[in-house]
Amino acid sequence: MGKQSRSKEEGGNMTKKKTTNTPHKQLPPPESDSDSDSASEYHDEDEEFSEDDGSEDFESLRHSETEDSASSGDEEGIVDEGMPSDHSSDEEEESETSQQQQLDEGVEESDSSDDEVHDRNTVGYVVPLKWYENEKHIGYDIKGRKIKKKEKDDKLQSFLARTDDSKTLRISDEYNDEEVELTKGETKFIRRLLKGKAPHPDFDPYAPSVDFFKWDGAKHPLSNAPEPKRRFIPSNWDKKMVVRIVRAIRKGLYHFEEPKKEPPVRPLWVDESSSTEKSRHLANIPAPKLKLPGHEESYNPSLEYIPTQEEIDAYQSMYEEDRPKYIPKRFPSMRSIPAYENAVKELFERCLDLLMCPRKWNNRIDIKPESLKPKLPSKKDLKPYPMTCYLEYRGHTDAVMSVSVDASGQWIASGSRDGTVRIWEVETGRCLRVWEVDEAVKCVAWNPVRELPVLAVSVEQDILILNTGFGNEEEQERAKELLLVKAPISLDDSGNTASIVSWLHDDKHGGIRLRHFKTVSSIEWHRKGDYLSAVMPAGESRAILIHQVSKKQSQRIPFKLHGLPVSSVFHPTRSIFFISTKKNVRVYDLVKQKLIKKLETGLREVSSIAVHPAGDNVIVGSREGKLCWFDMDLSSQPYRTLKCHPKDITSLAFHRSYPIFASGSDDCTAYVFHGMVYSDLNQNPLIVPLQILRGHRSSNGRGVLDCKFHPRQPWLFTAGADSVIKLYCH
Repeated sequence: MGKQSRSKEEGGNMTKKKTTNTPHKQLPPPESDSDSDSASEYHDEDEEFSEDDGSEDFESLRHSETEDSASSGDEEGIVDEGMPSDHSSDEEEESETSQQQQLDEGVEESDSSDDEVHDRNTVGYVVPLKWYENEKHIGYDIKGRKIKKKEKDDKLQSFLARTDDSKTLRISDEYNDEEVELTKGETKFIRRLLKGKAPHPDFDPYAPSVDFFKWDGAKHPLSNAPEPKRRFIPSNWDKKMVVRIVRAIRKGLYHFEEPKKEPPVRPLWVDESSSTEKSRHLANIPAPKLKLPGHEESYNPSLEYIPTQEEIDAYQSMYEEDRPKYIPKRFPSMRSIPAYENAVKELFERCLDLLMCPRKWNNRIDIKPESLKPKLPSKKDLKPYPMTCYLEYRGHTDAVMSVSVDASGQWIASGSRDGTVRIWEVETGRCLRVWEVDEAVKCVAWNPVRELPVLAVSVEQDILILNTGFGNEEEQERAKELLLVKAPISLDDSGNTASIVSWLHDDKHGGIRLRHFKTVSSIEWHRKGDYLSAVMPAGESRAILIHQVSKKQSQRIPFKLHGLPVSSVFHPTRSIFFISTKKNVRVYDLVKQKLIKKLETGLREVSSIAVHPAGDNVIVGSREGKLCWFDMDLSSQPYRTLKCHPKDITSLAFHRSYPIFASGSDDCTAYVFHGMVYSDLNQNPLIVPLQILRGHRSSNGRGVLDCKFHPRQPWLFTAGADSVIKLYCH
């Protein structure tokens, strides 16, 4: 009995050591297992183990333990003498293999846990096994000896081994390079842990709690100590932490998460037509709502809504479609209101409309008016441009029809309906000279050459070329030679005896008088100051003449016009001639004598034209208040059309050096625009409205009749029907 009890204890110790020293891995759950039978099986296993072990097995175990202890003592002596040197590596390997074989045989013969401890790998789980991939050993035991790697079975052998012994569960120990068999008790523990239960079945996780403190009859709390003083004093450490956090927030070291937006709440009892979210399927399109009743449908409407008997009789003679469906009546109270006689009929008609009339969604496009406006630069960045009235030139008694500025910018000439031509000093406003021509002056034009102080004036059928008397002696002698006519010269039309134009000497004013057969409306100088064009809109279709002042010659243009001419302009730098009719603008080459381009304005009637100093852009004004900008390199259609004036545009003007242009109108205003033309052909011109200049008064329905820019300064001169000339400066 003593031997049996002793063997039981040793067997129990052996199983416990085995379970504690072997690492476990997750195993699949059992096919069928119950918590109620686990405890009984666990106890039965110990009983079976104690009954199967006999005295003979115990004696054999003691014999193997003594042999192993003797062999281990010899091996300890070898280790104590020192580790073998490098030159005896072969002998060392042979000795280690023999010792390992002996140890393996001892392990196979004995089941003692003390023998297994010597072969355990001591490198620990911190050292990765990748370091021993190219080595023959896997680590070291507790005595410093190398643990050789075992030959791994192929998959077929391992599969056969598992099929032969399918009841026992094995797990592989990678660090010790061995397979460990698990007992039934260990597998049950592992399965209980996998299920989230306590490993021992006797443990009760839901035991009733025991209150260690009895509150019944307690007069005082657990601790009757007074509150410490530090709880009532702000902590300095907290202050420092708050300051650090505040500084970190200011430096941007703290990044706060944006608050999560809650999903929008969808109202259940709202009309579906107002909901923005539409499902993928066909949406329900609600029927249109009925018109709400007005004041006339009240039971007690105002007297103004109640028709008279005559009006009611007139309703009977009207068509049924035009006849009002409801005639207002007045009742003293709501109780006296009778039933509506057409209620059933209207309800039927509405149901019929809802059934027969199809309905569909019309997506409404919400466009903000601000988004339609083009993004333009600020006016401050586009300065200078004329803004305010600086000076007024008064002296004419009737409407001033035209103004012209000297090439030097010192003098300005004006012509009026009062039959006078005046020359003013720009800076002071003094009137220096006056010519009495006895007829209304249509147009005045100063010679663009600064060395020729000559002024051209159109008076009904005549053009007067006058010597202004300015300049030095050489300039005056040159001007007198230019205006000298020894004998009258006339140009006869082929086939007619009537003279088209006659060159005469004007004895009264000391200049040249060109007499035409029709009234001259506008005149324009060439840039060289020798040629002068005259337009006679009331004459024939080819009623445009070009006069050469130096040779005293005149000729008609060699082009056939389709329409009555309005005005003509020379190109600023090239031999190109612009002629505007009431519908379009034609561009001719004077050297080749052919049509270059035809600009389609699309306007009702053209009134004026102006050419950009570069010559590639043209602006055209109309009688309907529209202004068209043409880019001749781009197209023959207008690049941009501006509806700026409510009345007729009378004149247009470009500045020679500043990117600004102006338009005068009969609405007594002058509009100033920024018109920038870029040298890059891929960039379109920039047109920005800048200022509206007011100040003139209307006279006989006319306002600003002409406008001209100063040649060097951003100043604008305007001539009004109120007989006043105004100068607008920046």
